[in-house]
Amino acid sequence: MATIAEKAYSAIRERVLSGEYPAGSRLREEELAEAVGVSRTPVREALRRLDAEGVVEFVPNRGAQVAVWSRQDLEEIFSLRALLEGYGARLAASKMEPAELEELAALADQMETIARRGIEGHYDQMALLNGRFHRLVVEAARNRRLATLVGSIVELPLQQRTLRRYSDEDLTRSMRQHRELIDALAAGDTKWAEAVMQAHVLAARHALEATSRAAEDLSA
Repeated sequence: MATIAEKAYSAIRERVLSGEYPAGSRLREEELAEAVGVSRTPVREALRRLDAEGVVEFVPNRGAQVAVWSRQDLEEIFSLRALLEGYGARLAASKMEPAELEELAALADQMETIARRGIEGHYDQMALLNGRFHRLVVEAARNRRLATLVGSIVELPLQQRTLRRYSDEDLTRSMRQHRELIDALAAGDTKWAEAVMQAHVLAARHALEATSRAAEDLSA
């Protein structure tokens, strides 16, 4: 049975990632407590936990607010990911073991199953599977420093927010690119693997930017 603190954490997190509480909006403890139906103490604990995850941030003289990723932030994060993960895929293509390829295929199977059934309500599961898929490719590069660098810029909340903004076409493209990447890695083609990974990451960036611009236009 979920504790009161866990209830507060899950409820606030879901509202943030769904967009009910938009980026930059203030998160007042008393309002959240009333909305979730708990006291302010578990809300305070939930906010600290969400801050550690990068979902919210504490601003001096303002308190907690939903974390903001500017267009510049997105450009920097995804450009670095494309460069580093592309390089990782290139290295992995010449080093990946059969067992790792099997795990990648199994992860792709699970993600495709979720996509077919409908991703609504399964964003966390999809993000975790997708995160494991990408980590496995980088781990197969056998470059410890590269894995550390990639880990420092890949943020799970941003992955979840990206998935929530995917159209059916975006999701289909992403699943197709996973399969193509597996084919490239299985073939040991370093250039192909690097190109597919870079295209995959940059396509995710463009999908997120497109929906962000659309939201801005509607609010203007």
